[in-house]
Amino acid sequence: MIKVYTISGYEEVGKNMTAVGYSDGRREEVVIIDMGIMLDRVMIHEDTSIQKFSDKELQKLGAIPDDRILWKSRNKKVVAIALTHGHLDHIGAIAKLAPHYPDTPVYGTPYTIKLAKGEVKSEEYFEVKNPMYETEFGEIVQVSENIAIEFIRITHSIPQAAMVAIHTPDGIVLHTGDFKFDNNNPLGERPDYKRLKELGKEGVKVLIAESTRVAEPTKTPSEAVAQMLLEDFFLYEGMDEKGLIATTFASHIFRLQELIWIANKMGRQAVLVGRSLAKYTGIAKQLGLIKMKGARAVRSPNAVRKVLKEVSQARENYLLIVTGHQGEPGAVLTRMADGELYDIGKDDTVVFSAGTIPNPLNYAQRYKLETKLRMRGVRMIKDLHVSGHASREDHRYLIRLLNPENIVPAHGEFRMLTHYAELAEEEGYMIGKDVFVSRNGYIVEIP
Repeated sequence: MIKVYTISGYEEVGKNMTAVGYSDGRREEVVIIDMGIMLDRVMIHEDTSIQKFSDKELQKLGAIPDDRILWKSRNKKVVAIALTHGHLDHIGAIAKLAPHYPDTPVYGTPYTIKLAKGEVKSEEYFEVKNPMYETEFGEIVQVSENIAIEFIRITHSIPQAAMVAIHTPDGIVLHTGDFKFDNNNPLGERPDYKRLKELGKEGVKVLIAESTRVAEPTKTPSEAVAQMLLEDFFLYEGMDEKGLIATTFASHIFRLQELIWIANKMGRQAVLVGRSLAKYTGIAKQLGLIKMKGARAVRSPNAVRKVLKEVSQARENYLLIVTGHQGEPGAVLTRMADGELYDIGKDDTVVFSAGTIPNPLNYAQRYKLETKLRMRGVRMIKDLHVSGHASREDHRYLIRLLNPENIVPAHGEFRMLTHYAELAEEEGYMIGKDVFVSRNGYIVEIP
């Protein structure tokens, strides 16, 4: 029997954690997929750390998953932790939760594992002893007597995102992670359609699919579209602007590379300001995933103040890239809007190359940020962005590609999960029979 433990991320967009168990009648072996955090529950962002909080404090706040359903049972053995990609809502709780499973190995692609090691390195409360292994796409790793895991290349808004296939004697369980089908990514990443088709022929017992944008009746555009939107503004209209400031996700390496390329074409220097920007681009540079030619990244408070003073005196020579597109308290752009760090005003244009993460707090913080910028006379260009999440037609294509026996929608508010169930019904499935809409802390049993 296969069990899907819908631990977290089934009633919200964030703090994702799922587990898949296989029982041979003697004992149950379990693979955990992702250990994420809900950033807005503790009012932090990509430039801050959660390590000052204990795991119990964070669980009480609803910021990280409550995983007691796994480690309080003696009949289960967690044999592996698999990470789909490096976003904090998927790996941000690993330093807090991995110690609940001592010595259980953690697997992921090289970029994801290096980011996860950074989260573990900063842990203050526990000594995290779990070994962490970099896994290549297509490599099948036997993690127990009955279970093997495999990482399949897919595209998202961060490098080396993967779908995770869990091979069991009862069939394959495929977890999509966050994905979209991007066939024209400017940096060359492509989905592994061949392997997905092979898995479909082998037989997918359960598909666990993210649901964030399934209600959007379209196909999500390629990152190449975002590149064209940015070039269309910066290389034409933006050429005549004095102060140029762009903000996007610190982990969106493809987008950051595009902004660096654009700055070079404009004859400006790209300056990336913020701890998280330096962290993500630093690891990407080590792996050859980004070229920082002509750009520099600053992270320490003193360096940030110094470089922003320098930029403010010759704004036409720089393209600032900063954190804070969600209006997060303490992020660089938010501090600018509050009159700190940099005298932002009518000589500046702020380009938002990111969407608002769908929850009420983010909408409120973003509104507050825009209001402050508007009051200072700042010109704002919004929505030069495409999503990294699959829309309805991407999901339909995946279902047809795999023809799974059962579907468990994941990663979304309850309404998003039900939208996925509606799509599945359009494709011939039936809610309660082979489509299971679950909640946090529940178990879906697949005979």
